Amino acid sequence: VRPMSFRDELLARAARRPARILFPEAGDPRVAAAAKRLESGKVLQPVLVGPGGLEPARDPRLTRVANYLRERRPDRVEDAIHAIDLASDPLRFSAALVALGEADGCVAGAVYPTADVLRAALWAIGPAPGVKTVSSAFYMALTDGRVLTFTDCAVVPEPDPEQLAWIATAAVADRVRIVGDTPRVAFLSYSTRGSAGGPRIDRTRQALARFRELARGVEADGELQLDAAIVPEVAARKAPDSPLKGEANILVFPDLDSGNIGYKLAHRLGGAAALGPILQGLARPMSDLSRGASVEDIVEVAAMVALQSGRKP
Repeated sequence: VRPMSFRDELLARAARRPARILFPEAGDPRVAAAAKRLESGKVLQPVLVGPGGLEPARDPRLTRVANYLRERRPDRVEDAIHAIDLASDPLRFSAALVALGEADGCVAGAVYPTADVLRAALWAIGPAPGVKTVSSAFYMALTDGRVLTFTDCAVVPEPDPEQLAWIATAAVADRVRIVGDTPRVAFLSYSTRGSAGGPRIDRTRQALARFRELARGVEADGELQLDAAIVPEVAARKAPDSPLKGEANILVFPDLDSGNIGYKLAHRLGGAAALGPILQGLARPMSDLSRGASVEDIVEVAAMVALQSGRKP
């Protein structure tokens, strides 16, 4: 019998807690096909929003959503008519329904640009209590069976130490929900434990120190070069006293350039499957898609959003 892959496990785990997920791009054929696959496979309860699906302008909750958006950002909403106009947009309407507890999550970005998805998520949902940085992650399913979290790959261009620590903290919380194993965090650098010096390395060390304050008891180390983070034999030589011992499963990249390049190298040249991106650190789950996303990509991101919601079976 073929062992179940991480991608199979992802759908199976999501199916045990069938979340209600909104898709505010009902007119896109990929989104429609993904919703059909998710529904027929009983992975989750998809709701298409927009023309051909649930239309905000005809929904009885429109006024409630408009009032909610106006309360959230009175500086950006001119009057009640403007609020209704904003709430009629499928993306904002869906984000607000998630914030109001009318749905478990939202997946968008096949048509909407990333900036619009982020803006809707931050406006309607906002960060989780205490969280200061919303970021993103890819889950990389390697050919050897390992699953690594790569973060941040899509949101924060030049994170400072505090932001890096919050990025790692959010990745830890979501890895527990999505993968279900014990998080082991490596803060990556071009240096391993003082093999080089400079402001960027100081930033990584400060991020590790702050992370240890935020996530006490989670195994973490840095600064580490990639091979010292994920190859036990290299770790034994370069960082023999590292608590990770070359078995990190969350890789925190020092900036958006390295994170984005890193996941694409692993995907395009290393043959790893790149699942995501997902947004992390929000009060309730909403995620972005690449506008080049396939039906399978949309299905997998939706399953991860369902698991992020923490909905009980």
